[in-house]
This record gives sequence, structure tokens and C-alpha cells, in this order.
Amino acid sequence: MLLAVDIGNTNIVLGLYEGETLKTHWRLNTVNGKTADEYAVTVLSLMERAGFAVPGSVTGAIIASVVPAVTQPFVELGENYLHSKVLVVGTGVRTGVRVRVDNPREVGADRVVNTAAAHKLYGGPACVVDFGTATTFDAVSAEGDYLGGAIAPGLAIAADALGQRAAQLFRVELTAPPDVIGKSTVQAMQSGLFLGYVALVEGLVNRFRARLGPDMKVIATGGLGEVIARHTDALEVVDPWLTLAGLRLIWELNQAA
Repeated sequence: MLLAVDIGNTNIVLGLYEGETLKTHWRLNTVNGKTADEYAVTVLSLMERAGFAVPGSVTGAIIASVVPAVTQPFVELGENYLHSKVLVVGTGVRTGVRVRVDNPREVGADRVVNTAAAHKLYGGPACVVDFGTATTFDAVSAEGDYLGGAIAPGLAIAADALGQRAAQLFRVELTAPPDVIGKSTVQAMQSGLFLGYVALVEGLVNRFRARLGPDMKVIATGGLGEVIARHTDALEVVDPWLTLAGLRLIWELNQAA
């Protein structure tokens, strides 16, 4: 089986693939400074509880990471604990994606992986909206090229900033209020945060469509993708495991090389 690992600033998402089938998945907190041994205790325990032999069941691992300090511990985990071949998405790895921006090295591995998955699974042109620590909007051409995108603060970051910087405001549940016109401070904050965020998504998606054409598909992924999609028609497809699927596709591409 293949272990796919998506290391983000807030969470690490792991998935086990048997062929094209995602057998199971887990989500961990990203912790800088944690060693390979410490991550291994958690990952191996999760695998054993799910009924997978450790070592032995995993023959390969592929990693996309935007947190360099956490990348190496997972490389060591794959090599030393799972005894598997490990591939880290980066320079020299075949992705099938042409990155058409001013400095391709600035583009996070997750965005390239999402582009590969979106084009293979849904076609193009497309806009991938990834709701993570930041919310990213990625433009995918009809040919599957990565054209660039937009980066906005994630909803949780916006809520934290509002609570910390405004003396009379506080943290609220990130959910839609009963009405856009809030009748209390909590409802007013929820309207501005949650519904304001929905409006941000709709506005940027519309601007991307103006550039990429009316046939542009919109794919949402990441932790809040399903929640936001319930309140807007702008997100046509919700695929929470898009990045894991892209990692599997890139692994297969490199094994065939």
C-alpha cells in the first residue's frame, strides 16, 4: 500500500491507498520540533488499530509539505519504521504539471499536487479552493497547467485576529448566523466572519471565471470546504481528499518513469 502524507501548517493529513482506493485516512496536529520517533508512535499506533501490519503493509510513501521542519521526520518515519521507499514532492519529481508563474520555486507543493488531481479527476479549466490555514485559490488551465492564484487568510486566522485586536470582541463559533443582519454582537461577528468569508469566496471565484472562461470548474477541498459549500453555489465540487488523490497520481507517474 501507499502512504500519502500532506503536511500543512495546522494539520497533517495521511491516507492509505490500496491501488486507487483510499482505505483509510487520519488527521494530526502539525507540531514543529517533534521527532520522527514521536510521530512514529502516533502513526504506527493508528495503522495497527486500523488493522494494518507494521511494518509490511506499506511499500511506498509520498509527501507534500509546506513545513520544512516536519518533512524530514516523516521521511525518517517512512524509511526507518515502515521500511518503504519515500518520495518528497519537489524539484526533480515528475508531477505532470507545468508551473507557469514568475518563480515556480515559490509555489507550495500542495498547490501543484492539487492542480494535478483537479485536472486528472475533473478536467479544466478549473479553480481549486483549498480551505486550510490560509485559503488558496489556484487557477488550472484546460491543459492542466498551474497558472497562479490567490492567497487569503483562513477563516480561523481572521476570527483569531478579530478577537485579539478588538478590545470588546471575542471568539465566536464559526457558523452562519440566522440572519445577515446580526441582532447581537455574536451574530454580527458571525455575519461578518462567516458570511463575509462566503462572499470573499464567491467574489474571487467569479473573477477567476472571468479570466478562465464560463466552463471553469470549481473544486473545494480542505477542512472547511464542506461547511462553506453549504452556504454558496460557487463551489461546485467538494473533494476533501483531493490532495491525497494528487499524491497518489504523482507517485504512480514517478513509478512509471
